[in-house]
Amino acid sequence: MNKNKGIVYFVGAGPGDPGLITVKGLDCIKEATVVIYDRLACARLTAFAQPEAELIYVGKSPEHHTLRQDEINLLLVRKAAQGAIVARLKGGDPFVFGRGGEEAEALCQAGIPFEVVPGITSATAAPAYAGIPVTHRNYTSAVAIITGNEDPLKKDSAVAWDKISTGAGTLVFLMGMSNLTKICDRLITNGRHPQTPVALVRWGTRPEQRTLVGTLEDISLKADRAAFKNPAVIIVGEVVLLREKLNWFEKKPLFGKRVLVTRSREQASTFSAAIEALGGEPLEFPTISVAAPENYAPLDDAIKNLRNFSVIIFTSVNGVKSFFKRLRQQGKDIREMGPARICAIGPKTKEALENHGLLVDYVPEEYRAEKIIAGLRDKVGPGTKVLLPRADIARKVLPDALAAMGADVSEITAYRTAMGGGNAPVLKEMLRRKKIDLVTFTSSSTVRNFIKMLDATNLNDLLTSVTVACIGPITAGTARELGLKVDVAADNYTIEGLLEAILKYYGWENK
Repeated sequence: MNKNKGIVYFVGAGPGDPGLITVKGLDCIKEATVVIYDRLACARLTAFAQPEAELIYVGKSPEHHTLRQDEINLLLVRKAAQGAIVARLKGGDPFVFGRGGEEAEALCQAGIPFEVVPGITSATAAPAYAGIPVTHRNYTSAVAIITGNEDPLKKDSAVAWDKISTGAGTLVFLMGMSNLTKICDRLITNGRHPQTPVALVRWGTRPEQRTLVGTLEDISLKADRAAFKNPAVIIVGEVVLLREKLNWFEKKPLFGKRVLVTRSREQASTFSAAIEALGGEPLEFPTISVAAPENYAPLDDAIKNLRNFSVIIFTSVNGVKSFFKRLRQQGKDIREMGPARICAIGPKTKEALENHGLLVDYVPEEYRAEKIIAGLRDKVGPGTKVLLPRADIARKVLPDALAAMGADVSEITAYRTAMGGGNAPVLKEMLRRKKIDLVTFTSSSTVRNFIKMLDATNLNDLLTSVTVACIGPITAGTARELGLKVDVAADNYTIEGLLEAILKYYGWENK
């Protein structure tokens, strides 16, 4: 084998939900130097590629082809021949109506090595997310997957309609909406009962998923009235009746909601995972990033004299991470903290400290500075040396209140809150097209940076139909001061509290 040649991995991206990618498929994306992806392959998966990887979109739709199939074949050959590790990311499974076989043949002819990583096909996943098992021993033990692109009325059809119509209990047609009427007529003509249940599932496994149920006799009329179009899966068979009992995905509280997450990239993952678990689609648009202090000298001096402090107050997880990272860089550990009493603002901050082997002496019941002071009165008095390692732009309420109590407060910058790296032009276009349902803010800085990054004179117009949710009254106050409407403000100033408030807003608090 020529060592200068690369390799192509045909990776099944699954039907749309990025969580349905296989472990091996994800590994291939991470390894790739070139990612070539389709229209129906979840674009969010490209975020797992190396920062320097080349991303090439070759999507096709019934109305437009970015590249012809022969051009895609040549692109794969050319990139691999140049030594690239290519992840050919295809929606569903590459060998189930994905033209993966044709692309693999082109590679064989050129002597390019390849591997196939199967994916979850929409033929089974879309019905499953609509509550329809394609097989069930009380209904059918046979399922057939059929292309819907071919005109059922053409003379030399590749589909044996006389056999397929009644030969399998469940029939699944992919990309057949333009031929729906002809498909139904052909099935009825070849012996399938007109009252056979039919389900159409559009954008299966995604927040946009929509399901329409009817029979062979009336589903075309229903689809026309609902303007139901591709990409959709057509399921024919008695198993469609099970949807009434087994419909699980579309009943999730945030189903159909696309939620903008404005937290820093480092902190967004847990919030995004919680949104996905509730049926929503998180869209990460980091408005802030965590950066090192411009000058480490004050923090280094505090670390050098750490034993002199009687109380150390951590106000965020980022403060904990930044402080202990610098502590290690200085060749020190928690023993330097001696008998100091440790305070944490919020349960997540407490958890982060406990992960460093520390016991936390005090966590306030309400996580804002104005309410924290009362709980510190028996811990802080005249002359008490207090260390407050936190962000450069943190509010001054807490240090000022401590100083008013007579404490000797050292407010030290442990990290800076910098502008995030979200793609503002893409977000503005999504807002313009009403593709965002909910925007979440978890701090005042996320609000300020969101407005700065969008830099839109018509921001309120863009947010007209968008629900705005804030983690607490301080963040909500900042949003209102800057001219945003606020629909949701959490009473419990945590991510869990924010999610609870959002669910309450949508009427799910008692469900």
